[in-house]
Order: sequence, then C-alpha cells, then structure tokens
Amino acid sequence: MAEILVLYYSRGGSVAALARQVARGVGEVEGMSARLRTVPPVAPVTMAAAPPVPEEGAPYVEPRDLVECSGLLLGSPTRFGNMAAPLKHFLDGLGGEWASGTLVGKPAGVFTSTATLHGGQESTLLTMLVPLLHHGCVVAGIPFTEPGLSSTRSGGTPYGASHVAGGDNDPTPSDEEAKLARALGRRIAALAARLG
Repeated sequence: MAEILVLYYSRGGSVAALARQVARGVGEVEGMSARLRTVPPVAPVTMAAAPPVPEEGAPYVEPRDLVECSGLLLGSPTRFGNMAAPLKHFLDGLGGEWASGTLVGKPAGVFTSTATLHGGQESTLLTMLVPLLHHGCVVAGIPFTEPGLSSTRSGGTPYGASHVAGGDNDPTPSDEEAKLARALGRRIAALAARLG
C-alpha cells in the first residue's frame, strides 16, 4: 500500500487535529494510507536534546519517511504569516534530499491553523509551498469544485486546508474545516495514485 506522509508541527493541538482529518482523507483513496509524523520543537538555546520519541502523538519524522512516501502533506501553525520555526528548521536541513531529488515528482499540499480568521492563513500556506516547489514536488490545493470552499465561514482556502482555533485555542475543526481537510488528503492521495 502506498503512503502519503502527513508531516506537521503542532503546539496547541489544532494542527494535529487537522492532520488527522487530512490523514482520513488520504485513507479514503483505494490503495493509499497516511503516515503521520511530526517534527521536534526548537529553542533559541538548546538545554537538552529532544527525546527520540515524543511522549504523545505521532513519531518524529526520519529521512526514510521522505524517501518512502508517495506524496507529502505539510502542516504548521501560523507564526506571523509564516510557518512555525520547528517545521522551517526541519525543511532547512533537507539539503541532501534536495540534491538527490528525493521529493521530485511527488504530489504535495499544505495545511495550517490560526487563532483568528485573518491571522495569516493564506500567506502561511503560500510560504509553505515555496520549499516544496524547490524540491520539485507537484503542488496542489483545494479546487473550488469542493462546495465547502465557497460556503466556509471559518478555515479553508484554495491554497490548502486550514482551521480557525479562536482565542480559546479550540483544536477541534468545524465540520466544514474537517471536510475540506479530508478533501485535501483525498486529492493528494489520488494524484499520487495516478502518478505512481
């Protein structure tokens, strides 16, 4: 069975919840499954190394995850209209994978979560796509043929799935956000099945 790597960083749980919806969508495509992975946190001064296995949630990503995947979905909370430092730090360390073409031709998409509706979702999604283009991925978003994209009153953009957590940091995606996240997962998985 081919796997789509659903790789994310989540601090408050919103992006992790969205990742699970994206993974559900991947699993709805025949012959495809999701491999959930996360990246370790970073700090300006490292006091101790991150444990080799997170205490809860998805395992940390390893280079073989990128080699073995048939497609990639990246998720991050928004930090001032950009991806969070842990995901950026991981991507910045992929020079070897870039040089060897590990991700060339693999379909990829992105997803994010913000505290507010205008908290930088679209700019974050767009900046997350840039490294994927440099790696030679075939990037895809959510087309307007998805009815929820035209009716959502919270998250969801053509650039990728998104969630508005609100001031109370509610990690649970709305019904529309969850449907759009699953649609993104299905789209990347279907593209991987066709390209594979």
